[in-house]
Amino acid sequence: YQVFRGEPAMFRTPDGVVSAIAAGRRRGMIQLGLMLLVATPIARVFVALLVFMRQRDRIYIVVTLTVLTGLIVSLLQGHS
Repeated sequence: YQVFRGEPAMFRTPDGVVSAIAAGRRRGMIQLGLMLLVATPIARVFVALLVFMRQRDRIYIVVTLTVLTGLIVSLLQGHS
């Protein structure tokens, strides 16, 4: 329990996950599920942004853009 072993490089990118699933690896399917769980809130905020833009509700557009920016920045910072 003293040495941390992260995910193999294959499972760190969407292309690697898809190729792992195509190769029949079960771990690839688990990684795909985790990617979908992360993508769900981002998609929900993006759809809310589109709805607020359609309604031309400027306050909610600004708030939603702030939340979406925070989600994307935190996702990208975790990747590097």
